[in-house]
Amino acid sequence: MLKSLHIKNYALIRDLQLEFDQGLTIITGETGAGKSILLGALGLILGERADTKVLYDTQSKCVVRAVFDIKRYNLGDFFQQHDLDYEDELHIHRELTPSGKSRAFVNDTPVRLNLLQKLSGALIDLHRQFDTLDINNMSFQLRLLDALAGQQDQVKTYRKAYQTYLSKLNELKQLEQRQKQDSFERDHLRYYLEEISEAQIKPGEQEELEQLEKRLVHAEEIGQRLYTTHYQLLESDKAVLDSIQELLYELGKWQEQLPALKNYVHRMEELLIEMKELTAELPELSKEVEANPDELESVRQRLDQLYRLQKKHQLTSADELLQKQREIEGKLREESDLLQRIDDLKREVKEREEALHKLAATISKARQKAAPPFQKRVVKMLHQLAMPSAQLDIHFSPTEELTPSGTDQVEFLFSANKGMPLQAIKQVASGGELARLALTTKSLVASAIPLPTLIFDEIDTGISGDVARKMGHILAELAERHQVICITHSPQVAARAGKHYEVFKRESKDSTQTGVALLQDDQRIHALAVMLSQNPPSEAAIANAKELLEGQ
Repeated sequence: MLKSLHIKNYALIRDLQLEFDQGLTIITGETGAGKSILLGALGLILGERADTKVLYDTQSKCVVRAVFDIKRYNLGDFFQQHDLDYEDELHIHRELTPSGKSRAFVNDTPVRLNLLQKLSGALIDLHRQFDTLDINNMSFQLRLLDALAGQQDQVKTYRKAYQTYLSKLNELKQLEQRQKQDSFERDHLRYYLEEISEAQIKPGEQEELEQLEKRLVHAEEIGQRLYTTHYQLLESDKAVLDSIQELLYELGKWQEQLPALKNYVHRMEELLIEMKELTAELPELSKEVEANPDELESVRQRLDQLYRLQKKHQLTSADELLQKQREIEGKLREESDLLQRIDDLKREVKEREEALHKLAATISKARQKAAPPFQKRVVKMLHQLAMPSAQLDIHFSPTEELTPSGTDQVEFLFSANKGMPLQAIKQVASGGELARLALTTKSLVASAIPLPTLIFDEIDTGISGDVARKMGHILAELAERHQVICITHSPQVAARAGKHYEVFKRESKDSTQTGVALLQDDQRIHALAVMLSQNPPSEAAIANAKELLEGQ
């Protein structure tokens, strides 16, 4: 709800403050007094562009401030999404400097005009002569029909399911794209895995082969060394172990003179026995290092295979090749998991799509059922508002794909004059006729749709007193549920006001200013009487004005 509007240094307005209430606010005034100026200033709050031509004082900046009560608008997510501080009382203001610089603020936070337009669109619904009405908008048309069908909850359920469906569909497309992009790498990975797997590498194998190669290369030298050692220790004429035994024998003769020597000689004799046993094993050990050219060739071929694989993959050991093999297997398992996830998502997306189509069909059926009686009620009301030849037809056509609103394309086709074909509303030129159409449609769904502040500009142009009376009644009923502001020349409409402002032009020797006065009691009677006759009004006009007010 719009609570207040402060305008400073705009067109013919020097400084003006307006307060608004819930209900119907009427703004009247002579032609040229400045009613359109108020809407122009409000347009700045709606995010419209402006230039320095609107400055009353070309040396000072223009400021327009508006205060809204938004606790019923459910705008918390919007403020969070755009990183704005949320409060139930919203402050918007625009500044235009003499240099032409324009700034917009939401709760003291600077914002761009496109953001302000999005926000203000949820706050004010402005209908001016030849404006494009939101009734042209298919989204609003569907929302209107859903309200009449009483299926807002079903549509909300559909939209939530549709968003989940889109999320899953997007995930599926991303995974399929990833799977497609990775196909070249996967082919290489499979080739590398096959190559490494065929090598059948065992942990620690390379180190064992390298040791075996060295042993086979030096087999003769090692065998000779073993034989020589065995011979010199045990079999030669001067065998080392025999010499040690003789030395121990000679040393043992002195055991009585040196008792500690007995233990030493005993220990040495035990070692000598072990040495003879070990030396006796050398001939058997030499059999293990016999030269084997065939085995050496086989070992070298295996090592060459391992070295080639290492070089190809820029690795330094067979164990690293095994680690590489495990990594490739892991990646290919991920690929298998990816393909499984894609298959699962395809099934899920298909199931969700089928469920959405069923729900969309139910929603569409309810819309098409609600459309004919709504058409009749709109046409009937338009006939009462001096549009006796008005026709409205709601045309449905199915969409091939699911949309956020279902599978319906809808178009409101309208004709205001006899003999004229039905056309899309956006092709109808008369602003007054469009505004009356908007008034009737919105009055019929006012209880079902939470509308923003509705502002109507001279929608009563060219209608008779009785029609104006009916229009005033519709506006008053609409204002019981929504804030309505109406600029009018009709006393019958003005008489319905909960709050009545009069715009006037004040001229002095050097300047002209637009002012606005809040009318009370006798002032309202006088204003209505002037609208009924002339200024000053006749006695009959005053009596008629009183009758209008008393009849409300």
